[in-house]
Amino acid sequence: MYLHQVPTNFFDIFPDDVSLLMVLIDTNPFFWNSINTSLSFSKFISNVLAFLNSILLLNQLNQVVVIATGYNSCDYIFDSSALQNHNQKGESLLQKLEEFVDKDESLCRDDSVDGPGFSLLSGSLSMALCYIQKVFRSGPLHPRPRILCLHGSPDGPGQYVAIMNAIFSAQRSMVPIDSCIIGAQHSAFLQQASYITSGIYLKPQLLDGLFQYLTTVFATDLHSRSFLQLPKPVGVDFRAACFCHKNTIDMGYICSVCLSIFCKHHKKCSTCGSVFGQAQTQDSSTPDRKRKTSVDN
Repeated sequence: MYLHQVPTNFFDIFPDDVSLLMVLIDTNPFFWNSINTSLSFSKFISNVLAFLNSILLLNQLNQVVVIATGYNSCDYIFDSSALQNHNQKGESLLQKLEEFVDKDESLCRDDSVDGPGFSLLSGSLSMALCYIQKVFRSGPLHPRPRILCLHGSPDGPGQYVAIMNAIFSAQRSMVPIDSCIIGAQHSAFLQQASYITSGIYLKPQLLDGLFQYLTTVFATDLHSRSFLQLPKPVGVDFRAACFCHKNTIDMGYICSVCLSIFCKHHKKCSTCGSVFGQAQTQDSSTPDRKRKTSVDN
């Protein structure tokens, strides 16, 4: 087809099936050393590489960016648009991944961590959103972005505020956050992220078939998702983490000025400095109600 024969609405439908996929992979060394499944880190990376190749083969205009989420740091390790020789994309990713893992492990040698530890998910989400904003500002025509979190580490309560800010930023930019949980426990943070941003949350039952889960569920572009029957969340844990002790709570106290959450009553908000009144219990409020009733009579 010659250039003058291109239909007038070609550029209107161009972005629909072209994707910018931001892949966040969990490289927390404490998590991978404590995992008790048949999925090793090398097998995990092999499945991810095959999945990335399938994304790039679906459409030659697709773009893939990979961000490594470590224990102490996070960094870009792959960008398909920056490669001059596409035949060496696997070697480039593996080389930068190895350099990042060595650097992250050297930073946490002095840390004593019990269990799998927490990965820096808030940092990698922020980096993904910054990259997407750069693409948005590059021009009116750009691929449709989405974020895929391949996560296994437990939720870090200390990152609650930063992660929720990233979630609401993605919602405002209409960027779905997909989540594939490879750990033993569900992630309440990523459940909320996928629910709020209209993404997909999935915890594979058999990690040996991780590549099949990735290709059948997360390889489809946003335009094609409306025609497919994709997994829906069974339940979402909407519990929040308190700002004082970073614990997940069912009931607590909320600052009416900045909406900070506390598990116990405080005289002053540690976030905005607002002074709180005295907390009234049910017993202390009973005489007030009786006194008001007697006055009305």
